[in-house]
Amino acid sequence: MDWSHFWVYVSPPIAGAIIGYFTNDLAIKMLFRPYRARYFAGRQLPFTPGLIPRNQERLAKRVSDTIMGSLLTPEELQKLTRRLLQPERVRGGIEWLLRLAIEQVRTDRDQRATKILAGILRDLVGESLPRLFKVLLRREEFLGTQLNQIFDQVLLEFQLSDEQAGRLADWLLQVVLPPDAIRQLVIDLLTDRTIQIIDESFREKTSGTYWVVANLFGLRNTLARLRTFCLDEREVTNARIKELIQELQVRERLKVWLKSLSLQNLPVSTVKQLRNTIRETAIGYSQIHGPEFIQGFSDSIDWENTASVLLNRLRNSPAFSSSLTAIGQELSLILERYLEQDLENLVAQALPILSIDQVIIDRVKSTSPAELEAAIEGIVKNELQAIVNLGGVLGFVVGLFQAGLLFFQQIQ
Repeated sequence: MDWSHFWVYVSPPIAGAIIGYFTNDLAIKMLFRPYRARYFAGRQLPFTPGLIPRNQERLAKRVSDTIMGSLLTPEELQKLTRRLLQPERVRGGIEWLLRLAIEQVRTDRDQRATKILAGILRDLVGESLPRLFKVLLRREEFLGTQLNQIFDQVLLEFQLSDEQAGRLADWLLQVVLPPDAIRQLVIDLLTDRTIQIIDESFREKTSGTYWVVANLFGLRNTLARLRTFCLDEREVTNARIKELIQELQVRERLKVWLKSLSLQNLPVSTVKQLRNTIRETAIGYSQIHGPEFIQGFSDSIDWENTASVLLNRLRNSPAFSSSLTAIGQELSLILERYLEQDLENLVAQALPILSIDQVIIDRVKSTSPAELEAAIEGIVKNELQAIVNLGGVLGFVVGLFQAGLLFFQQIQ
């Protein structure tokens, strides 16, 4: 065999395979490289930078349009939102947030939660409530029904128990009307003018035996001596008054009288008039001094201490901790009902705010050509290598075909 003819037939397939392989590999490399423009003699060389780096901004816009036009459509976002916001997931998320908030409150060393809650309570009671109260007071029916209910259900039915009547009687006898107060009351009552009026009235209006006593002896000397005794013999008078209170069983009589006190024992007309009077008085006072009273009441409260007590109670309340699951479930149901009605509008409003298309464009534009090349090769590395191998195979087939033509030409 003539080896010169052998190389003539073998060279075209080998050269075609090599050219086809490296040509495809070079074409793929030129998609990304060079990463920057190259210059020679002040002029930019052709094919620099690579195809993708040169058109990266337009590529970013096309990628964004493709994703937003076919992948992240409003309908797909609604479906995605519904999958993400399933009641079980929402309930678990809300419960987790509530427990996290409780844990933050428990570990709050700067008392920030206490200060925030104190500010809320102070504004609610000291500012918002008086303004609301002023608005409600303009209504004619405001407080009327409530005061009538309080009168009918509380005051009308109120009656002291045996123990309450006993304690009230003790308080009256020990604080309001002790023996010394009764003695002083007698002294203040028995003035010269009062003694003269009593003596003259007793003389004029009595008859029979009492008239004889009144005109022969009179009451002037007796009452004057009683006043003098009360003034001079203070301790003795107090002791006598105390003995009289015990002997006359004033406490027991007062206790029985207090137990018998009830508005139900009054005539119906009196009760109705009393209820109307109490209602009108309370409404009039509320209209004039209600907001000022609420404001003063708010100013008198240490809201930081109150907020601290409330938070400490919540921190250590097992009932509150156990109710977090129920609270999370209720909040998830509320959110589910809201999403059922307004999910479409919510997604439509959220898309311009999120600017997903601009985020995609900015992300693609900010990616360096090297990172973009690595990302694309990571996705389609096998496919790109197959294109390179296919170039080699096609080059080999073309070279083989050319060798066949040469062989047939030699035969002829």
